[in-house]
Amino acid sequence: MTTVRTRVAIVGAGPAGLLLSHLLADAGIESVVVDRRSRDEIESTIRAGILEQETVRTLSETGASDRVLTVGNRHDGIELHFEGEGHRIDFSSLTGRSVWLYPQHEALKDLIAARLAAGQDLRFETEVTGIGDVETDRPWITATAGDGSELRIEAEFVVGADGSRSGVRPAVTGSSSGGYFREYPFAWFGILCEASPSSHELIYSNSPHGFALISQRSATVQRMYFQCDPEADPSVLSEAEIWDTLQARVPGTTLIEGPIFQRDVLRFRSFVAHELRHGRAVLVGDAAHTVPPTGAKGMNLAVADVVLLDRALRALLLENDTRLIDTFAQTALKRIWKAQHFSWWMTSMLHTAADASAFDRRRQVGELRSVVESEAGQTFLAEAYTGWPHTAQ
Repeated sequence: MTTVRTRVAIVGAGPAGLLLSHLLADAGIESVVVDRRSRDEIESTIRAGILEQETVRTLSETGASDRVLTVGNRHDGIELHFEGEGHRIDFSSLTGRSVWLYPQHEALKDLIAARLAAGQDLRFETEVTGIGDVETDRPWITATAGDGSELRIEAEFVVGADGSRSGVRPAVTGSSSGGYFREYPFAWFGILCEASPSSHELIYSNSPHGFALISQRSATVQRMYFQCDPEADPSVLSEAEIWDTLQARVPGTTLIEGPIFQRDVLRFRSFVAHELRHGRAVLVGDAAHTVPPTGAKGMNLAVADVVLLDRALRALLLENDTRLIDTFAQTALKRIWKAQHFSWWMTSMLHTAADASAFDRRRQVGELRSVVESEAGQTFLAEAYTGWPHTAQ
């Protein structure tokens, strides 16, 4: 077994793990990052990406990504569509903030390139097999590399940034599933298609037939979703049936159709781990929490976690000051639960439950009207969607 010593052992080469290694390096704090996936798998798994203004600022100002500003598309609002009409929520005029459409896998390409160029010890195809001594100041992890060789990483702190099936979570919460959990009775049927944009901003549509989201990827590739059963088979529907379903859910808007080259079913749920930190081990990103995609909070919450943790680890490892790490969970959870509420609210307001009564449908439309016909209602949505300022501990 090969033994490596570092200051911070980071499990997971997703947005949270890579950005944390990037920020820590700026303070001269060494880290080792391991991930069970290959580099190609990480960079080619297509995921959505609505980035809050604070997320974009963090990525661009720290040198983690230049392309987020040059390739990403700034959006100053969204459209809420119901009863055949669209209602624009103008983020810029309501809050002075915007969001950027920049898919997560593109941000990961930037982060991986930046870390490797800086000499980061970044190990792909490396599966963590054990974690120990997190209640001491010398925690460790063991792992197996793709070639079968064994690795032990001895550190001063262990960070679980390894996604919703986190292997670090049991060391923090005592179990792999320890947390607050809510499953939703619907999913999203998603497509990628070759077409020009049907809209220059996202359309969130509530209809009697169910929810639809009209999004974009580029001038020639578009991403769209419609509400479906979680057990739906994405291969069953024909392209014509998919387009008919999408079109029926955005009445009054003509969608630009094109060949569909990818389709999938995305289940979603809400989860917050019972504990975010235990001793010298901590959870960030999807290892700590997951949210329905309706509120566009996933990667943004991960970045906010990391900004807080970076400050806490700098204080701990450079100044032997434990105050920020001791309050990390309490501070992070304030934002996490606000994001959980917003994501739940957007999901429940826009989706159609299978057992919805006529009363439920009319009440839902009343809720939507309460938002779009009130500046206060629009401002609440705009503030939450564009994100809250990163908290200074």
